[in-house]
Amino acid sequence: MRIYIYSGGEKLVGRSGVGQAIRHQRECLRRSGVATTDRWTADAAAVHVNTILPDSVLAALGAKLRRRKVVWYGHSTMEDFRSSFKGSNVLAPLFKRWITFCYGLGDVVLTPTEYSRRLLEGYGLKKPVYSISNGVDTEFFKPDPAARSALRTRYGLGEEAKVVVSVGHMIARKGLPEFLELARRMPEAAFLWFGWTNPKLIPQEVVQAIENAPSNVIFPGFVDREELRQAYQGADVFAFLSHEETEGIVVLEALACGVPTVLRDIPVYGGWLEHGENVYKSSNNDEFQRIVSGLLDKSLPDLTAAGRAVAQARSLEQVGKRLRAIYLEQRVLPPLPQALPQKQARA
Repeated sequence: MRIYIYSGGEKLVGRSGVGQAIRHQRECLRRSGVATTDRWTADAAAVHVNTILPDSVLAALGAKLRRRKVVWYGHSTMEDFRSSFKGSNVLAPLFKRWITFCYGLGDVVLTPTEYSRRLLEGYGLKKPVYSISNGVDTEFFKPDPAARSALRTRYGLGEEAKVVVSVGHMIARKGLPEFLELARRMPEAAFLWFGWTNPKLIPQEVVQAIENAPSNVIFPGFVDREELRQAYQGADVFAFLSHEETEGIVVLEALACGVPTVLRDIPVYGGWLEHGENVYKSSNNDEFQRIVSGLLDKSLPDLTAAGRAVAQARSLEQVGKRLRAIYLEQRVLPPLPQALPQKQARA
């Protein structure tokens, strides 16, 4: 039996965390022994839906007509829709009603963290909601000391330059204004923001902040995963100051690459990312500056080994095992055959 991973809207979300999650699902399923397809086939037992566009609703209804299960990934919440694009705060209540309708079409709803699971259950969803990480490819995202020099050469920085990176849409929710303020306070370091957003979607105050960014800020835009990996591996600090997330795939990627990580202290990280244990967290610019400075001059303890352990616990292999278990529990698939034990070699 196969899982049909519906790809409608993937071109629109391909450069976002949702697009990355779709790619991860294919690989997680492959590694757990579950075949996938990109269209309806006779042996497709269920459909994965990741987006909340109207065509996704049609895909779910089509599955129900075929008497197939719908597994809907709840990547979005009203909370992380706010303070994103133009008009998002005004539209947030309507957005909540729409995603509640969409997710309600699923036989099973999957969402990345316990925090987002509690939010979705608070919307009144009646279907079972499970938390399951989006995962991270720890075979690809891993430490590489050679990347330090390569990153600085790529962006015309001195060999000894201190580098702070962040990744995400160029919007206020992702903490871009605070990142720029941090750069303004710390002219001795280079600050690189990876990611791109259509300027037509960005509120004017954020556009102005970008235009007035200090000279030590570089905007490389959207880059491929090899270049992004080099950025993580070669940076001195990963500063992700987002105000709201359902998980944060980029956080997992940074941790997997062994870069010291600074996060805003928000509920989504509760229970799995702890201040002073595997990351550093704060809620204000003064403290962000103190922590980043301490990491740059190495006066703060190195937590990168513990951070990588967090990523390894959410590897694609581990996520695939949990996904397989959810399938069995919810009868998304019939019982899957287990690998036969190898015969003992004769003495």
